[in-house]
Amino acid sequence: MPRFPNSAGERNLHSPTVAQLYRPAKAILTNTSCLQALNHFLGDGDLYALPVVDHLDIAHTLIDRHNFVEFFSRPFIREVHGKKSIANFMAHRPSGFKFSAPIIVDAGTSIDDVAQIIIGAGMQHMVSGFIVTRDNKYAGVANGHDLLNEITQRKQAELYYLAHHDQLTGIPNRMLFTDRLTQACREAMRLGTLVGLMFVDLDRFKQVNDSMGHRFGDQLLRAVTERLSACARDCDTVARLGGDEFAILIDNLKHADDADTFAQRIVDSMRQPFQVMGRELIISLSIGIAIYPRDDTEVGALLSKADAAMYEVKANGRNGFRAYIPGLSMYSLERMSLETDLRNALDNGELVLHYQPQVSLLNDQVVGVEALVRWQHARHGLISPAHFIPIAEESGQIIAIGKWILRQACVQHRAWLEIHQTPLRMAVNISALQFRQADFSREVRSIIDETGMDPYFLELELTESIVMQDVGTVLDTLQDLKQLGVRLAIDDFGTGFSSLSYLRRFPIDRLKIDQSFVRGIEQMPVNESIVRAIAALARSLSLEITAEGTETEAELALVRECKCNEAQGHRFARPMPAQEFLAWLDSYKRDYVIRDFFEPYAAALG
Repeated sequence: MPRFPNSAGERNLHSPTVAQLYRPAKAILTNTSCLQALNHFLGDGDLYALPVVDHLDIAHTLIDRHNFVEFFSRPFIREVHGKKSIANFMAHRPSGFKFSAPIIVDAGTSIDDVAQIIIGAGMQHMVSGFIVTRDNKYAGVANGHDLLNEITQRKQAELYYLAHHDQLTGIPNRMLFTDRLTQACREAMRLGTLVGLMFVDLDRFKQVNDSMGHRFGDQLLRAVTERLSACARDCDTVARLGGDEFAILIDNLKHADDADTFAQRIVDSMRQPFQVMGRELIISLSIGIAIYPRDDTEVGALLSKADAAMYEVKANGRNGFRAYIPGLSMYSLERMSLETDLRNALDNGELVLHYQPQVSLLNDQVVGVEALVRWQHARHGLISPAHFIPIAEESGQIIAIGKWILRQACVQHRAWLEIHQTPLRMAVNISALQFRQADFSREVRSIIDETGMDPYFLELELTESIVMQDVGTVLDTLQDLKQLGVRLAIDDFGTGFSSLSYLRRFPIDRLKIDQSFVRGIEQMPVNESIVRAIAALARSLSLEITAEGTETEAELALVRECKCNEAQGHRFARPMPAQEFLAWLDSYKRDYVIRDFFEPYAAALG
């Protein structure tokens, strides 16, 4: 199905030329009698002025119609019937007759330039018009009112374009996208076909934008737009809904599964690094899919369901796609109210920490945990951080929340130490906004002193985008933190951009491979190569390496083969509340002891 035109028409906004406006009107020669001229002039009632040309068809002047008729019809009737030429008349016109030099422009002159000429020469030319030439010869007369009408229509088209297109990327915005989606659904209902809707969100774009600056972020958004558009067909619509959120309308969809194929093509296209302002980075996408009329027949609900499917991708590791299924939480409908509720969440004690174990691949022992925040909402129940952390970052609440997470994790570590004599490493994520606070290192020191936390067992996880912005200041902060005795890790390594020289200068202890490279590693040789390369890089820099998102036995076997030091993921356990974690740890230790006892016998028995 062809693209639907918008209600105002999609106009070409480049400046047209006068050739689109002028009429090849008859002109009078300088030797034409006054009577003939007047009859000619009166005969063309739609003309505002009379052009005068010589025998070479070169334009000389433009006589105002109103002044011409009034002059000849009253005091000089005799002259009208005489033999005097227009040239003679113009040469002997009375002093009371006003005449100004005509505006003569080439047919190729742009409308914008002519408008500026007329404004500069005086607005009376909007009435009388101007002469148009082609190859220096008379071609016709352009009406000033037509010029004004063209300018007005262009301005209306520009205003329409501004109202319906994203100013940064030039693609349709939410308003135009919704209009096209509505029309596409109506056409699909008539023809009995399907319409695919994709809700696309950039993973961790907020961190890139905060650390590298808005100019860098804008350039990245333009580059992502180009790649999305390259994946789409001509009949599809790629739109930017705002921020780092995009939507794609898949028109004339034959099978619902075709949308999955399209989404996979987009995900695969993002594996190629982006080159932005002299830097190279990889950024992934999370895509939610909804199908009309399978999932809903109302456009607003269809958008919300695609949004909900996208957030499920976020909650399960990002860098992928998911089609909507009944039962997905529709938190996106209440994001505005969630921001208000989030402001009271800390005071109301609604935030809780869950802990996910980190296991050594050398001896299969639990060596650490990562503290992950959850929100126990009064109405919605347990909310994943994928739903509320972006809101906290946008509103600035992440600073207070991050401080609470760090303090609570340290308190929990002390509590566990009283129960289990063997201490575990406590890893805590630090947001870009939190890290950039001038007193961040002093704040960490204060929390360590307050809680009695042994800094050796505290590991702060930072993203690549954080440490690559304002390297001098970042290095000072990292050195201050190392002086406190805490450990430092680069989280989600491989998804951003790093300079090896900077990485060598930073006092980093660990690299954590992003789960997008670990998930399905046995089926994707390129991911295995990436993991091996990162592990080799870590060893060359004397850094420890942790593979995030390890969920299956096959993945565990490969990250072990790649010589990763540790693994973290659902293969061992999901994030758990503190009490559940203790029970799991006891159970894991018992299983480990039993396995360690029987493994030699099992090997001997073959």
